[in-house]
Amino acid sequence: MANGVLKKLPEDLVFLILLTFPVKSLLRFKCISKAWSILIQSTTFINRHINRKTNTKAEFILFKRSIKDEEEEFINILSFFSGHDDVLNPLFPDIDVSYMTSKCDCSFNPLIGPCDGLIALTDSIITIILNPATRNFRVLPPSPFGCPKGYHRSVEGVGFGLDIISNYYKVVRISEVYCEEADGYPGPKDSKIDVCDLSTDSWRELDHVQLPSIYWVPCAGMLYKEMVHWFATTDTSMVILCFDMSTEMFHDMKMPDTCSRITHELYYGLVILCESFTLIGYSNPISSTDPVEDKMHIWVMMEYGVSESWIMKYTIRPLSIESPLAVWKNHILLLQSRSGLLISYDLNSGKAKELNLHGFPDTLSVKVYKECLTSIPKGNEYNTKVQKF
Repeated sequence: MANGVLKKLPEDLVFLILLTFPVKSLLRFKCISKAWSILIQSTTFINRHINRKTNTKAEFILFKRSIKDEEEEFINILSFFSGHDDVLNPLFPDIDVSYMTSKCDCSFNPLIGPCDGLIALTDSIITIILNPATRNFRVLPPSPFGCPKGYHRSVEGVGFGLDIISNYYKVVRISEVYCEEADGYPGPKDSKIDVCDLSTDSWRELDHVQLPSIYWVPCAGMLYKEMVHWFATTDTSMVILCFDMSTEMFHDMKMPDTCSRITHELYYGLVILCESFTLIGYSNPISSTDPVEDKMHIWVMMEYGVSESWIMKYTIRPLSIESPLAVWKNHILLLQSRSGLLISYDLNSGKAKELNLHGFPDTLSVKVYKECLTSIPKGNEYNTKVQKF
């Protein structure tokens, strides 16, 4: 009966009605008819659904943490949450992804993205692309690029985004290759850039790229306006290193004047606050900073790419954190404590709250995302397949 009524509606009206539904409902609606299934899976519908107007109630959270087991190895866990009134509610059971990532080291195992609802989970070897809403994932082939005998290759930064010119997704990795000197210290370093095109699953190296040294912190590798951003150090200052996913060109962006000085006392993170490019300055967790002076400063770039437009938006009382992680609902700052707890801080009220989620210290990673129907590129027929969590 209902199906008969729906068939009488104009196609344009059906299209607009379906745009208002969440991903979970749309996945069920694909079973109603072949026409609906084709419509919901069409590129036009998926793109319109991604770009539809939503509010912060439509934001969800993907949470990654690591737990040490009895064998002193790390179990890596993904959790999926919706939220209301600063309370996180599980969407699905937790997923153990240890079989897809390193069990021996969890210090470099970040979530990267989101881009059109897709998120990358990486370590120094493996990259996984996943859609938390459809619960699909695919493991990318590893990069074939190594280094000569006697040298070491260390991945310092990873990015994930869309090439808007060619309309396909890319993963970019920045590595430092160096030899080990006789005294045990690294010798001269050389930057290597690997790019993976997800349309073909082919890795390639960018030639003749000279970069400042990547300054690894947990809250970096952020995608904003088709650019990936990391922190880096030059001979004289700290900068934000930017990579254009379409042109594959690098450039530096200046930090606020008071933040550009190279120091071991301060760390920085990048987040998106009210759709603006935002810098967070906080004390190095192992520094000897006086707790009374241990404040966090939040800078917002009012006009993206214009260094003179930085303004200090907030100064937050001491929280003794390991690092910032993300901004949720435009006013809730998610952080990890030095003991591995997930903390929320309300920028409006100034109240901090422990969220009863924890992992091994310095392993927490959070991505705030909006549900999308975006399909994970399949690569070619000889590569890995899309699977379900």
